[in-house]
Amino acid sequence: MDLIERISGVIIPVFLIVAIGFGYGRQRRPDLTTFNRIALDVLAPVLVYSALASRDFHVQEHAVLLAAGAVLILGGGLLAWPLAHLIGAQPRTLVPVVMFNNSGNMGLPLALLAFGPSHFGAAVALFSVSNLLHFSLGARITSAHARTRELLLSPLMIGTALGFFSALSDVRPPADVLAGLKLLGDALLPMMLFALGVRLTSLTREGLALGLAGALARPLLGLLIAWPLAEWLGLEGAARGQLLLFAALPPAVMQFMLADRYQQEPDKTAAMIMLGNALAIVFIPLALALGM
Repeated sequence: MDLIERISGVIIPVFLIVAIGFGYGRQRRPDLTTFNRIALDVLAPVLVYSALASRDFHVQEHAVLLAAGAVLILGGGLLAWPLAHLIGAQPRTLVPVVMFNNSGNMGLPLALLAFGPSHFGAAVALFSVSNLLHFSLGARITSAHARTRELLLSPLMIGTALGFFSALSDVRPPADVLAGLKLLGDALLPMMLFALGVRLTSLTREGLALGLAGALARPLLGLLIAWPLAEWLGLEGAARGQLLLFAALPPAVMQFMLADRYQQEPDKTAAMIMLGNALAIVFIPLALALGM
């Protein structure tokens, strides 16, 4: 019963905010363009930097977890490539969806609620590693014409680089400045969940077959890799739980932006992402039960 209560305490607040966003989106149909720009250019870089630069975060303590996250992402891509040929999907459409998860707007709030502030830095570091691979390798998989240099010089990547620099060098701004940055960055978490709920209103019946395949492949292949990987690396406690939660997260909303930018079947990508986030209500409790 205690495990069920802990999982409920994590899941209910997250999906409540998503549901409020969904209801508002159905009624108002808001344009999220400006919010997306602010989230990517300001809130996300500030949140990543403030978490990585925190005195409570020590990158050396999480090196194994971060390596496991990278292996999980790359392994998912290797398994997704033959799956794409098996089900008749374009690899450039399916593979990035399976590789990269929603570790930002769903993963960060879930990790904070499930493992507490003391382990939040590890979740942000996983998010940062995922973004680094997504904006380099993931963009190139999505399109051969992706301009990797431009993506890597984005505010989010700069914030990530500065955050890791502060974590490794112990050079950081004064405590009052860092507290202000953290306060601003924390605004991203509920707003991203709200925006995710709004995006779910765009789900249509078109491409549901491929959408369902991608939505299921992302967490299933992730857990298939993460479970033996955690055992092999000897991960325990919060680190094990973080990896399993990371593995079960739905497809990254960011991938739709890349698919749309490079016109790589954005409608099918959207279907996979939307269905995957809807099915998170099944896979997230499963991952928490395995990892808590």
